[in-house]
Amino acid sequence: MNMSNKAYLVLENGTVFEGKYFGAQGEVTGEIVFTTGMTGYLETLTDQSYHGQIVLQTFPLIGNYGVIPPDFESAGIAPKAYIAKYPCAAPSNFRSESSLHDYFKERGVIGLCDIDTRMLTKIIRENGVMNGKITASAPTNADRDEAKKYTVTSPIAAVSQRTVTKMGMGKKRRIALMDYGVKRGIANALLAHDCEVWTFPYNTPAAEILNMKPDGIMLSNGPGNPADPGNAVIVDILRALLQSNVPIFGICMGHQLMAVAKGYQTRKLKFGHRGGNQPVKDIRTGRVYITSQNHGYEVIADDSSFVNVNDKTCEGLDYGVSFSVQFHPEACGGPLDTGFLFDEFMKRMDAHATR
Repeated sequence: MNMSNKAYLVLENGTVFEGKYFGAQGEVTGEIVFTTGMTGYLETLTDQSYHGQIVLQTFPLIGNYGVIPPDFESAGIAPKAYIAKYPCAAPSNFRSESSLHDYFKERGVIGLCDIDTRMLTKIIRENGVMNGKITASAPTNADRDEAKKYTVTSPIAAVSQRTVTKMGMGKKRRIALMDYGVKRGIANALLAHDCEVWTFPYNTPAAEILNMKPDGIMLSNGPGNPADPGNAVIVDILRALLQSNVPIFGICMGHQLMAVAKGYQTRKLKFGHRGGNQPVKDIRTGRVYITSQNHGYEVIADDSSFVNVNDKTCEGLDYGVSFSVQFHPEACGGPLDTGFLFDEFMKRMDAHATR
């Protein structure tokens, strides 16, 4: 793997890191976020919640089990670029089809390595998430200003599918899965619970969704700010779906958008929760679960069903028939502690069907 070509990262505050390219080479600007996962880098790379962002891995050794397409969470790489201290040049796994370097080069994805990822993580933790630009030449003030001005516009519209798809036809329950940037793991979990899954584009009218007579509605993960004006159409659809009284289960962005539809406010976290080691507490039982998360915003609530043990932010809301969580109970990749929430969704759908 040739990593001899010099590359630079300039942050919007003017800090510069010198490193090397791997994968494709070129210039790219994005919001830099870090994830603490030691494994699961393939799921991270293909999680559309990272759309518009440059992902920094805090764990230094990345890529040792190679590239395994069956483990992807979507068809394409989501981040604008990827930062790892030591990307593995010779992965060892019988399922691997290539190295990250070769895969990135083939797909035109820029990788940055051989920088002080620990220092970069500390800067983000202390100052908050910030934008940055990767470039082949020594950065100028113009590069810094370009990074500072960067914003992501309408990310959910950019990643959502354009047509309705169906899987598992003839199974016991019928689920309408709203695609805001959905991970395949969510659909797979529903299929494993004897559900047929109809996946809808983000802006499908409520009447069309209800016309297929779903037993339940699943709201997926996705990128961006839940309070973005571009999401107003989604919020209006969710208000109509909530009035139908069909059980709804929201995950990650789905949790946030349903909360907005119910009148809650949201705000940006300093550096977000990203990784497979996030502790959350079930308020009703006092039990703590380790969860997989990827989000940069929180719902402001004093009636949470789950809270983050580290910073006490909202990790779940229960509306009675419907409920939502900020973390990923399907956990790809990550722990499976909270997989029981899919069982809870089945129970609520079955209870609603007998009324």
